[in-house]
Amino acid sequence: MDEPSFLHDERLQLLLFGGKGGVGKTSCATAAALKRAGHLVDKSLLLISTDPAHSLADSMAGFSPPPNLQILELDAMRSLETFKKKHDNRLRQIALRGTFLDDEDINRFMALSLPGLDELMAFLDISEWVIERRYDLIIVDTAPTGHTLRLLSMPDIVRKWLEALDTLLAKHRYMKQIFGGSYQKDELDEFLLGLSSSVKEMESLLQDQVRCRFVPVMIGEKLCVQETLNLMSELKRIKVSAEDMVINRLFPETSCTVCAMERSRQMREIEGVFEEFPGHALWAIPLYPEEVRGPATLTFFWNGVYPLKQEDLETGNWKLETANKLSTPLVEGPARSPSPDMKLMLFAGKGGVGKTTMACATAMRIAQNLKEKKVFLFSTDPAHSLSYCLDTRVGPEPKELMPGLTAMEIDAVQEFEVLKREYAEELKGFLAAISPNLDLTFDREVMERMMDLSPPGLDEVMALARAMELLSQERYDIFILDSAPTGHLIRLLETPEIIDQWLKAFFELFLKYKKIFRLPRMAQRLVQVSKELKLLKTVLKDPARSALYCVTILTEMAFQETMDLIRACEGMAINVPLIILNLATPENECPLCSALYQRETQIRKRFKEAFPGKSQTLVYRQGEIRGLQQLIDLGEALYD
Repeated sequence: MDEPSFLHDERLQLLLFGGKGGVGKTSCATAAALKRAGHLVDKSLLLISTDPAHSLADSMAGFSPPPNLQILELDAMRSLETFKKKHDNRLRQIALRGTFLDDEDINRFMALSLPGLDELMAFLDISEWVIERRYDLIIVDTAPTGHTLRLLSMPDIVRKWLEALDTLLAKHRYMKQIFGGSYQKDELDEFLLGLSSSVKEMESLLQDQVRCRFVPVMIGEKLCVQETLNLMSELKRIKVSAEDMVINRLFPETSCTVCAMERSRQMREIEGVFEEFPGHALWAIPLYPEEVRGPATLTFFWNGVYPLKQEDLETGNWKLETANKLSTPLVEGPARSPSPDMKLMLFAGKGGVGKTTMACATAMRIAQNLKEKKVFLFSTDPAHSLSYCLDTRVGPEPKELMPGLTAMEIDAVQEFEVLKREYAEELKGFLAAISPNLDLTFDREVMERMMDLSPPGLDEVMALARAMELLSQERYDIFILDSAPTGHLIRLLETPEIIDQWLKAFFELFLKYKKIFRLPRMAQRLVQVSKELKLLKTVLKDPARSALYCVTILTEMAFQETMDLIRACEGMAINVPLIILNLATPENECPLCSALYQRETQIRKRFKEAFPGKSQTLVYRQGEIRGLQQLIDLGEALYD
């Protein structure tokens, strides 16, 4: 059968589609779910999205799925509330038994929201459905790469939480043993054992090559291919099977200049996949003239799939130099140059629309034109792209790229590890000082494990706080953020409010128990984080000092996601003065290009009607833009 095995293998129980944002994961997952549901008419299937910026409903476009297929866009907050209602009393009892907290303290923490919920709740929900065998096959449309890897790492994260919770019960068990002569497992022990068993079963499924399959989806672009190769390496490390890889939106062999240039570039990048993973099957999906959305295109989506062999790769008549000559920036309706008074600029949008390119080009433009200003370009996305786009190594420390421009890829995980080390060191000193002769075996272990109970999104908060620390120090004048894709950016922008609640709760604890729990350096560190996040809130709500530049492409699904992003920004009083319509198809006589141009023209009209008061700049598809000089050229064309 000349199609990927995941489309017909009846042994599969869990099928995940993942990769860089904007490569067509949702289309692949939705079309696969419809195809499998059509074959497995007597089976129950679930299609679920774990991306905070859901696209399943937009992809279906009102089309009703068959009765054996349920479609769900995960609501992390609702899942959390369900989890709390189900286990609230057990969690309270564990906290009461294992800490010095009272009912008032516990109520305060139980009422708090958590950053980083999406991956955690997705993992817990899917685990429950798998264990209950509620569905015969679960198909997952995942978030972009960085957050998907966090989802797949959830067994380790949850295992640490369970170990920390078990530590809270250890003292209670010991006291029962000493004063009662014996200890019998009770409801709380069974609760933790049950969760531990669920984690083990889910981890076993993820590593089962027969029952679980991860399908990386990519497009033939250098950055995307590199991110996919990194993803494949990580999947191999955590023992998740990924036998098939999908190359989406492959341009056809044609005499059209634009199509030939794009196909030649795609083939050149795909060659690296064969070199790195020679034993894997690559499946190509052509670039369709119609947007893959709604029943007609979704139903026939996989009909166009074909195996891609290494011998099929073109050496190509189009050399890289030729492609670059065709990459002279072509921009329609350049935007007004950023104000010299601007302090913070965020580039946001759906994955794969060119946020990094636009952020870099804007940073170059400002550094070139406002020579008295110092520009700081940074990224908090777990899957960084700055180094590739700039064609120079950018790491977790500030690096000067040119006079007036410094860049940094903030390592969120490392920032959080620093905080954990600071906590551990101060705690060690505190416990050693209070009484060398006092036996605090259980209390010591509980306090040491407190950081293991931190929510999974706290690392991104620390990354953002690091950037705000640099802003408060006034070492740079203008900060430009290359953000994570829409859903995770919105969550990150909402985080200051959430973290403010957390810090307030911690401060109240420090004050209440200051005589027995003295960690002045940690308290000072949390105060500093609080100040940095308050600075972010203040700057974000000042349109004279901050702006969010929305980058998007001319598709219906991108239009809907842009609507969600701008609506969310309006709700948070964030200024959005510009929409960059990127990767537009230039008009020519090629049938494919002509069809794409007509389709995109209609979407462009919708953008004008929906956002009449916002400046809109059109950037045409023009080959790969990479390196300082090409970015400088694009920056000059982008702004008047």
